[in-house]
Amino acid sequence: MVGQSSGSHPDSLSPPAGSMEGSIVRLPEVIELKKRYKAYLYLDEAHSIGALGPRGRGVVDYFGLDPNDVDIMMGTFTKSFGAAGGYIGGSKELMAFLRAYSHSALYATSMPPPVAQQIITSMTAIMGEDGTTLGAERLGRLAANTTYFRRKLREMGFIIYGNDDSPVVPMMLYMPAKIGAFGREMLKRNIGTVVVGFPATPIIESRARFCVSASHTRDMLDTALEAIGQVGDLLQLRYSRYQPDSSAPLDWRSEESHLQD
Repeated sequence: MVGQSSGSHPDSLSPPAGSMEGSIVRLPEVIELKKRYKAYLYLDEAHSIGALGPRGRGVVDYFGLDPNDVDIMMGTFTKSFGAAGGYIGGSKELMAFLRAYSHSALYATSMPPPVAQQIITSMTAIMGEDGTTLGAERLGRLAANTTYFRRKLREMGFIIYGNDDSPVVPMMLYMPAKIGAFGREMLKRNIGTVVVGFPATPIIESRARFCVSASHTRDMLDTALEAIGQVGDLLQLRYSRYQPDSSAPLDWRSEESHLQD
């Protein structure tokens, strides 16, 4: 979203990975526009930090871009880091201004030490500075799980939104009456599912939103897919006309090497 700021520069606000659409912002083009029009770029990495990119550093890492091209970065510690709170980064002058004038900084209490340690431990693992390959293995497993889950849903005839690399997987239900029915039927099969409708989405774009994790095993994903297939048949949700290209089978070995047995 681009708007006019109170100063001489326009503002550009970009959420890298959509929480409802599963999309990934076309950041190289946004940065190009930012430079052309001398805008400030504010990047919300809430759904991408710790999940996207070869080093898990978010959408900037995903595209191999220079972080210095982003003026303000923010994100949350509640998702990939399994903690609480969030962060915002930018120039030294901006950080000093926020500390002095931001109500959330002035009137909030300090982060509890256990929460801070959880963030530090998670970040150390993701960065590979804990002396293990745990962070890299989890990033690889998350990417493989995402590819597998998205591919299977498409092959089953469901309409899936978003980028193929996004672990946020929206499966379209469309009809508002099917929102509650899908959630209840999945719960009968011992699977809790997030279902979303208006006003969080357009009224005829209701959906189920799955969030893939590195901790999911192949058996877990297959169990969920089997239940989704059963409920999909019951509620007639297989809207897609997608046909897999059987003439050029893909080699899944590189993908499956990251999946847990």
